[in-house]
Amino acid sequence: MKYLLVLLVIGIGLWMVTRRLRRPAPPKPQAPAEPKVPAPAAMVECAHCGLHLPAADAVLEGRHVYCGEAHRLLGPRASDGR
Repeated sequence: MKYLLVLLVIGIGLWMVTRRLRRPAPPKPQAPAEPKVPAPAAMVECAHCGLHLPAADAVLEGRHVYCGEAHRLLGPRASDGR
């Protein structure tokens, strides 16, 4: 009777090992993808008021850059000696 019990325990052990070996490995969790961050916009300074704004929003006249049409009409700021 004790040999039957030993054979039963060995049989259950072998069955569990073979069952585990046949089962496919669970898929590895993938790290979440990093969100795409847009490149920072180039910034320029208004020649009249000194405001920094994206180059795409700037108004150009010659070599001067302005924040809007009103400052373009006023032109570059006068030098105050600083």
